[in-house]
Amino acid sequence: MKSGFVSIIGRPNVGKSTLLNSLVNAKIAITSDKAGTTRNLIQGIYNESDTQIVFVDSPGIHKPQSKLGKFLNKQALSLVYDVDAILFLVDASTSLGKGDEYIMEILKNSNLPVLLVVNKIDKIKNEEILGVIDTYKDLYPFADIVPVSAKNKENMDILIKVIKKYLTDSVKYFDENMITSNSPYFMMSEIVREKLLDATIEEVPHCVTCVTTYYEEKEKITLIGVEIIVERDSIKKIVIGKNGERLKQIGSEARKEIESWLGKRVYLDLHVKTIKKWREKEKVLHELGFDENE
Repeated sequence: MKSGFVSIIGRPNVGKSTLLNSLVNAKIAITSDKAGTTRNLIQGIYNESDTQIVFVDSPGIHKPQSKLGKFLNKQALSLVYDVDAILFLVDASTSLGKGDEYIMEILKNSNLPVLLVVNKIDKIKNEEILGVIDTYKDLYPFADIVPVSAKNKENMDILIKVIKKYLTDSVKYFDENMITSNSPYFMMSEIVREKLLDATIEEVPHCVTCVTTYYEEKEKITLIGVEIIVERDSIKKIVIGKNGERLKQIGSEARKEIESWLGKRVYLDLHVKTIKKWREKEKVLHELGFDENE
């Protein structure tokens, strides 16, 4: 039995959550083409008869613009320690950026094996892949390099095989039927937030968060309440939409996915609440589960 913890880090929008979902072959992290989607550490569990890998997806490392941003950065940077290996994910379809260079500088302080995972190879020609690899390998002594397409699940088996070389434990951390250690409360609020991201404009993702207020399982139906918290009344109007149509759409799509996830009927109750400048208020951040001091 081989087991261990592996972190996934990278700048925003390189496909970390898509990679996590592909590795565990299940949707446990929400995805969006909007940067800054992931806000919490999300654990996904990969199981084989003789292997268990606990993957930890992190918020994208970026220049913080708020107290929330500082917390997310601190949370993501904590993943360069206390794991068996680090997957540094980069986007093959975009050029090397300052964010990538910043992360590599931080990684130099870690003694852990760092695997360069070159994602989105489906967006470039085969002959261009080596050029991308050459750009990065000259800047950091990576333990291994694996090109992948997380979206198309290309080379996932190769990546797993490479990761196995760096696992250091021989215990099973979780039941083999588990695919995530995150609570149903967290998963329900994240599904709602994903549908909200899909349905709203660019500025909305950064000033909106979702919190599950109640979760009650009955014999034939599960009752779930989720509060959508926004910073301004103008954003609240956008989320609700004309005659409440957008909120109905968000609720309908979220309910369908939650029902598929739980395998039973769901009553989903959504409410939108304005808390001005919530991303800057330490007390509010703490109550929402974001605490920079933790």
